[in-house]
Amino acid sequence: MNDEFLMDDLDDEKTVEFIRNYLPQELKEKFTDDDLYYILDVIADFYFSSGLLDAKPDEEGYVEIDTEKIVSYIVKEAKKDKVGEWLPEDIELVVQAEMEYGNSLGQVD
Repeated sequence: MNDEFLMDDLDDEKTVEFIRNYLPQELKEKFTDDDLYYILDVIADFYFSSGLLDAKPDEEGYVEIDTEKIVSYIVKEAKKDKVGEWLPEDIELVVQAEMEYGNSLGQVD
C-alpha cells in the first residue's frame, strides 16, 4: 500500500512539473505547486464522480471529455473550499496541460 502512495506522489510530482513547463510565464507565477496539486485532486474527483472512468469508448476508441465541465467543476470547488478564485480560462490551460501530460504517457484523452 505504501508503494502505491509513493508511486502516486511521484506521478503527481511529474505531472506538476510538466504543467509548470507547459504554462505560459504569467500563469506559472499565478499558481503555486500546492494549487496545482489541489487542481489535480479535483480533476481526479471529477473523473470519479462524473462516471467518466466508466464511460465506453466510441468506435475509434476515444472517450469524449468535456473540458468546460471540468473547468467549471474546478472553479466551483476551489471557491467552495476557499482555495482560490481562479479565472476559467486560466484553469482551462492547466486542464489542457494535465491532458497533454496524459497523452505524453500514452493515455487516451
